Amino acid sequence: QVQLVESGGGLVQPGGSLRLSCVASTSILSIDVMGWYRQAPGKQRESVAVISRGGSTNYADSVKGRFTISRDNAKNTVYLQMNSLKPEDTAVYYCGGKVFGTPQSWGQGTQVTVSS
Repeated sequence: QVQLVESGGGLVQPGGSLRLSCVASTSILSIDVMGWYRQAPGKQRESVAVISRGGSTNYADSVKGRFTISRDNAKNTVYLQMNSLKPEDTAVYYCGGKVFGTPQSWGQGTQVTVSS
């Protein structure tokens, strides 16, 4: 039920960096879990990084040490800082929000392409 809008995707060379932003229509402190997910062609959607209402975080092993999820509560915004990007990071990245007891909310997705 919460509306989410992602931005910040684009084309970047291997080793480069991007920062994705996700703006929520309500206070992110009212959302139990927010996160970033990605789906590459021919592959299933996977969790990349999540942050709980209390601020705890979890990362996929494939991005640990390279990606950082953070938030600005005053701006109702969650960020994904992506460093040392690899071609295998190429995917559509989706912002997701979960309020326990209600359906998962999804943004429209933003394309990230890592290629030389």
